[in-house]
Amino acid sequence: MKTGQINVQTENIFPIIKKFLYSDHEIFLRELVSNAVDASQKLKFFSSNGEFKGELGDLKVEVLLNKEEGTLTIRDHGIGMTEEEIDKYINQIAFSGAEEFVKQYEGKEGAEQIIGHFGLGFYSAFMVAEKVQIKSRSRHDGAVAVQWESNGSPEYSIVEIEKDTRGTDIVLFINEESKEFLDKPRVQGILDKYCKFLPVPVFFGDKTEYQDDPNGEQDENGKTKRVAVEVPNQVNNVAPAWTKAPVDLKPEDYTSFYRELYPTTMEEPLFHIHLNVDYPFNLTGILYFPKIAENVEVQRNKINLYSNQVFITDSVEEIVPEFLTLLHGVIDSPDIPLNVSRSYLQSDGNVKKISTHITKKVADKLAAMFKNDRKDFESKWEDLKIFVQYGTLSDDKFAEKSEKFTLVKNTKGEFATIEEYKSKIEVLQKDKDEKLVILYTNNPEEQFGFVKKANDRGYDVLHLDGPLAPHWIAKMEQSNENVQFARVDADTLDKLIQKDEEIPSKLTQEDEDKLKPMFENVVNKEKFTVQFESMNADDAPVIITQPEFIRRMMEQQRMGGGGYMAAFPEMHNLVVNSNHDKVNAILNTKTKKSQERKIKQLTDIALLSQGMLKGEELNKFIERSIELI
Repeated sequence: MKTGQINVQTENIFPIIKKFLYSDHEIFLRELVSNAVDASQKLKFFSSNGEFKGELGDLKVEVLLNKEEGTLTIRDHGIGMTEEEIDKYINQIAFSGAEEFVKQYEGKEGAEQIIGHFGLGFYSAFMVAEKVQIKSRSRHDGAVAVQWESNGSPEYSIVEIEKDTRGTDIVLFINEESKEFLDKPRVQGILDKYCKFLPVPVFFGDKTEYQDDPNGEQDENGKTKRVAVEVPNQVNNVAPAWTKAPVDLKPEDYTSFYRELYPTTMEEPLFHIHLNVDYPFNLTGILYFPKIAENVEVQRNKINLYSNQVFITDSVEEIVPEFLTLLHGVIDSPDIPLNVSRSYLQSDGNVKKISTHITKKVADKLAAMFKNDRKDFESKWEDLKIFVQYGTLSDDKFAEKSEKFTLVKNTKGEFATIEEYKSKIEVLQKDKDEKLVILYTNNPEEQFGFVKKANDRGYDVLHLDGPLAPHWIAKMEQSNENVQFARVDADTLDKLIQKDEEIPSKLTQEDEDKLKPMFENVVNKEKFTVQFESMNADDAPVIITQPEFIRRMMEQQRMGGGGYMAAFPEMHNLVVNSNHDKVNAILNTKTKKSQERKIKQLTDIALLSQGMLKGEELNKFIERSIELI
């Protein structure tokens, strides 16, 4: 028997490991199973290059739970370790076996399959175990099996033992605070989360499957009976879709893999992108475009990051540009640097290159779809719109590429790119200062009257809705010179698109001065500004508008939580048509009461058309309208 002290630089490293090595204690199982997979992959590599001459056998990894003895064991049949190797790789924390292996075999075929370079992974066992045993027999002929044991202090012991099979057992004697890891569903959940796509078969217990009766017994309908059979429970798919070449996959394979990733998701993805890069960095993966809901926050954390098929995190903001976090799928890269917890990514050159590459691949895919089948692209636009707008707002390179496939849709359901649309309206919708005015509505039904008036004039109106629309509109104005967006209810049409010609007013200044206080008396002066406009006689007698600038600030405040509300209180204009007969008739009304009644009725109709007449005022309007019939 040999005893000694683990070679550590800091006397108190074990308490640190127990409490702070990983933010989440369940990570220990990922680390130990990953190490077991490493040991199996190394043996495959040694066999392929002739360094190992023996039989590979079944290179499965087993997770064994013994609730009675309070142990959890991770078993592999890989390279195993000699006493000297245990002393080097376990007792001397400064060395990492996997890291040394990768350096030694760098550039040789198969070496990239080693997960490795995480150094302290084995020691995560002491977060949950009061004692840890390593039982190992090396791959070398005539190797003597040994057992290493430590209770989490720097002291350890090594003894020779009997072990019939090659490989390593890591036996964890679970401590009192961590008894949850002796619960079978808890362990199964961790394996499903972190080990679902490991490249070596991982087994945990048994599961029930229904098979045809081996004796051929039949039921009352003459069909072979199905019987319950206990079979080994393999927790992982060793060859997930992203590890295969795109030419080897059919469309249904991608759909099937999406179901494997998100078994509770009902909707099919719109389409996918298969990433497959080996220079200047290694990157594989499949990204799916889901049908994006209006509430974009709900969609996050659906991209899983893997390193050689080991799950790392679903928080990928530092690798994937923010707008791409709306996508679903898998990214796998051994070139992404990770700290000891594997949970937080460091910003370095490789990460930035990967981020840029993914952005380019997504933009290229969308551009190709638009070019190859525009009708199909248009049919998907409502689902793609938020994603593309988000990308345009948050990533300048994507914004530049997206110009060629960003679409707008008018109230007639016709699609166009921004450039196509500008060409379409440039003659009619230029104002006297040569500025192109793009009219839009965020709700064609609520703003129907305004849209109809614009259409009657020959103007086209876009339908721009969604939570990002106000920000996207501002971006379009910045990137398109002499273009101004205006919602159809922001002002009168003649003010929105000002031409050289002016319509003369039927009211004198004296008339307007007489009428203005009458209109002001029937509305809240803090919320409404009364103004007179010389409009067409067939336009409404009174309309309610909200200045574009104030409304945009309020919309952005609601979307982004800014402080605009205090600076921009809710203000509307009550615009009186000085050429309408009903307005002129008020001046000829004999009694003041009758004048006030007419003004109130006209004003209420304007408020009603904007959905702003409610409660008691709405009830009074209904009663008054009935009286007038």
